[in-house]
Amino acid sequence: MIDPKIFKAYDVRGIYPTELDEEGAYAIGRAYIDQFGPKQIAVGRDMRLSSPSMAKAVIEGAADGGADVLDIGLVGTEMAYFAVGELELDGGVMVTASHNPKEYTGMKIVRAGALPVGGDSGLMEIRDRALVGFGEPQRRGEIREEDIWPGYVLRVLSFVDLYAIKPLKVVIDAANGMAGVMLPPILERLPIEAIPYFFEPDGTFPNHEPNPLLPENREFIIEKVREHGADLGVAFDGDADRCFFVDDTGEFVPGDFVTTLLAESTLEKHPGAKIIYDVRASWAVPEAIERAGGVPLINRVGHAFIKQRMREEDAVFGGEVSGHYYFKEYSQADSGVVPFLLMLELISKRGRKLSEILRPLRERYFLTGELNTPVPDVAQKLEELQQRFADEGRISHLDGISVDADEWHMNVRPSNTEPLLRLNLEARSRDLMERKRDEVLAVIQE
Repeated sequence: MIDPKIFKAYDVRGIYPTELDEEGAYAIGRAYIDQFGPKQIAVGRDMRLSSPSMAKAVIEGAADGGADVLDIGLVGTEMAYFAVGELELDGGVMVTASHNPKEYTGMKIVRAGALPVGGDSGLMEIRDRALVGFGEPQRRGEIREEDIWPGYVLRVLSFVDLYAIKPLKVVIDAANGMAGVMLPPILERLPIEAIPYFFEPDGTFPNHEPNPLLPENREFIIEKVREHGADLGVAFDGDADRCFFVDDTGEFVPGDFVTTLLAESTLEKHPGAKIIYDVRASWAVPEAIERAGGVPLINRVGHAFIKQRMREEDAVFGGEVSGHYYFKEYSQADSGVVPFLLMLELISKRGRKLSEILRPLRERYFLTGELNTPVPDVAQKLEELQQRFADEGRISHLDGISVDADEWHMNVRPSNTEPLLRLNLEARSRDLMERKRDEVLAVIQE
């Protein structure tokens, strides 16, 4: 079973088994080989209940397509990227539905160098091949298991100076996702006092959905940071390629502010480097990069676009508001564990509480966060916004519509999957932020 609508801009995602089942997974595995002709790929899977059988089907499909397959087993998404890059494979498939609810299944597909296959880079061609079907296999590839764990642990730890990290008290919420499997061999090498919650991988997500971007899923870690008097809280999404931070007061740290801090940290180690950020981000990001002597490069949203731009520009680091952080020395791929380690190092080296480090940002930059509004006609509404705000600032169309004025700026972009507009707005004062937010929302909602 394959419902064509499961092929999204960046990956494959649908409800199991009504929108995608093992037969469909086999077809996608085989179609991927037919489309790109890789000789050797890696296949990994997350902890969802359907993932073992779905991964097996992908492996069989790829092998019947003629590729040799390394079965890397139960891993986080970033470990699949690591396998493809480190072992110099021709590609890989990660069976995961990331942060989606338990009934979902899906896949993230990459080519050599962990370069993602997205909607405009081959994913729709894979869809078309999978829907048509196949003849008898011409050559059967070999399948073998591969243990990538030792190399992976060494690689992520190489991003920090372990001796610089202090014995911080850190609450970690793995949300019954892959972080609970990935972190133990890393934590045993760190001097921190880790307080783990929901480390048992469980695809039914018995405690809360593995999506820390939703405020209701952050309530638990905020409460525990305050209860334990912790220095830091860290929450991971389902496949652990994103991490989210809560400071020592229990305040959630927006992804733009995390990008700002990680950019400063990166530029200490790579002076003058290029750093990529997305169109939704706070002015805090480019202003901090410039102050630190780096080169800020704005980019459209989405991991496929960020990773491609990192290659083109030879950028060292990239950050997205959504909690994706990309590293040149990690095959230009995103990782949830590396930012976690870098934040421990940063707090330790600065010798101050995270809330104190963030205070200048919180006192200077006032963000709405992402505000989503359903609209009947996305294109018409974007045109209305342009007409209404054209005289107030510079207009750009890098991704949706952006307006840059002297004291405020915004980006409004359509959802890839729903008839929604997503607003991100920032101003130099809280009053102005709230006033412009209400003005823009009035246009979107009228």
